[in-house]
Amino acid sequence: QVQLVESGGGLVQAGGSLRLSCAASGSIRSVNSMGWYRQAPGKQRDLVATITSAGNTNYADSVKGRFTISRDNAKNTVDLQMNSLKPEDTAVYFCALTRTEWTGRGNPYEYTYWGQGTQVTVSS
Repeated sequence: QVQLVESGGGLVQAGGSLRLSCAASGSIRSVNSMGWYRQAPGKQRDLVATITSAGNTNYADSVKGRFTISRDNAKNTVDLQMNSLKPEDTAVYFCALTRTEWTGRGNPYEYTYWGQGTQVTVSS
């Protein structure tokens, strides 16, 4: 099992910055990627940014140039630096960890663990 604990959410004015942090604990092995997703009221959960164990990153178009994801493999943490925040960035942000697991027959598959979420509110 894997546990993910997020911190760093809050209320900020448009144009401001926030930094989210996520710490993973438990059975940390065969991790493929860690990342952040967000869900606004009445909307689906969308990708914000991910980073692989090798350091390859992927960002949603809406946050490119404003958000930066970073990861410390030794500490099993992933951070999201959010700059130039906009009201449309308001959402609950979820930390995610995806790793390879195996069926009873030894077939691999990907499984994603989720944190409990942290609220980010950007006022105009």
